[in-house]
Amino acid sequence: MQTSDYISKDVKALSPNDTIAKAQKLFEHLTFTHLPIVDDHMYIGSISETDVQIIEEGDSKISDFKYLYTTFFAFEHTNWFELLKEFAANDTSILPAINDKKKYIGYYELTDILHIFNNTPFLSEAGAILVVSKPMKDYSFSEISQIIESNNGKLLGAFISNIKNEEAEITIKLNDQDLNNTIQSFRRYEYTIITGIQEDEYLNSLKERSDYLQRYLNM
Repeated sequence: MQTSDYISKDVKALSPNDTIAKAQKLFEHLTFTHLPIVDDHMYIGSISETDVQIIEEGDSKISDFKYLYTTFFAFEHTNWFELLKEFAANDTSILPAINDKKKYIGYYELTDILHIFNNTPFLSEAGAILVVSKPMKDYSFSEISQIIESNNGKLLGAFISNIKNEEAEITIKLNDQDLNNTIQSFRRYEYTIITGIQEDEYLNSLKERSDYLQRYLNM
């Protein structure tokens, strides 16, 4: 599957010579946060609905408001993960797409790229989520995979979800429905277990023993 298959041309890009009124009318009929501006097939920037709707000079040309242009974009073969990052970084629902000659060829819609993400094994496959942490200098994805596979599990995906004080937080998706042995293995390799979206039998057992001891001491 190529992300370029998701490039759309349903809505024509604005021209610098179009009026603000035309842009305002387009935004009224669309759910887009931005519209691309193209001059002679070249992408020159985007303008946001928020900025356009407060302009009172409807007969003015879009080119009169160049200071409102933003220039985020993606190349036509950018992978879906990088596209998601660009959507988030620019707080936009569409992302103009250009080819290697920097010519405008259409746009990506956020809903389409989220659909790709939703169909990845990380989200669509049944399994368990485990969040662990370890100092940046000590963890490795090969070690994480080895720990999971040594417990007859299969790694479906993993990514660094947070870094704080040189400590990496890694979110893991695996097909192991019984996380107990895998969790104990991670502890033996000195990973801290942050969350396991399954019952952690070891911690529950310790809690039960602690509660029993507390009740005994209160007798």
